[in-house]
Amino acid sequence: RWLFNQAVCTLYAFCGVLFGLCSLTSLTVLSTVCCLKVCYPAYGRCWDALSDLYLTPPSVNITLFYGPEPYGTACCITWKTSSREATLYILALFIFCYLLPCLLILVSYSLILWTVRVSRRAVRQH
Repeated sequence: RWLFNQAVCTLYAFCGVLFGLCSLTSLTVLSTVCCLKVCYPAYGRCWDALSDLYLTPPSVNITLFYGPEPYGTACCITWKTSSREATLYILALFIFCYLLPCLLILVSYSLILWTVRVSRRAVRQH
């Protein structure tokens, strides 16, 4: 069971979400900068500042959206909350903090692979 009070549970869950978002954001920024440097070398230097960019979750009343997990051993987002605010918060996290970064990573590495393939063909022809 969770050994601490609700405030510690909320802080634990919020930090888990925040650090997970920072990690995914770092990977997204890294893939974007790599894509720009490989695919668009003339513009790649302009985007070096992106490597210092980190996103944080929206500023809301966090006590409403975090609580004990079903087994009670840790805390996370309360996925079964039926309030409109909690549903919008979870939906925004999913779309803007998971789906879009994953799509951007996929597009970035696809462009890198395509550029490398085209470059390799050009080298073979010469």
